[in-house]
Amino acid sequence: QVQLVESGGGLVQAGESLRLSCQASGDISLIHTVGWYRQFPGKQRELVGTISNDGSTTYARSVQGRATVFRDNTKNTLSLQMNNLTPEDTAKYYCATNPIDRWYSGTWYPDLQYGSWGQGTQVTVSS
Repeated sequence: QVQLVESGGGLVQAGESLRLSCQASGDISLIHTVGWYRQFPGKQRELVGTISNDGSTTYARSVQGRATVFRDNTKNTLSLQMNNLTPEDTAKYYCATNPIDRWYSGTWYPDLQYGSWGQGTQVTVSS
């Protein structure tokens, strides 16, 4: 399994943009799906967006149109661009490889028994 390290989190103002990065310790070119998740305090981790090797993407409805997931298989990195941030985006953000998601009540939740996960990076959006 690859090790993942996120970076780029911090404190931003509402309306601003943020780009998170994730460096994998190994080759991700053969990994079908990679992506980003977030966890609000006291809540389950949930999907932000994933991207597959064929370029297909899946996004949570709450970030649709504001978030873009990128992957660079040559550099073994994945990124998350988030625009027009609101305080409701305040959460800890995690990158993952080979996640398996379950659909429940309108949201994709990852099964944390599967995939590789980073330690997360905190994003705080002030109003």
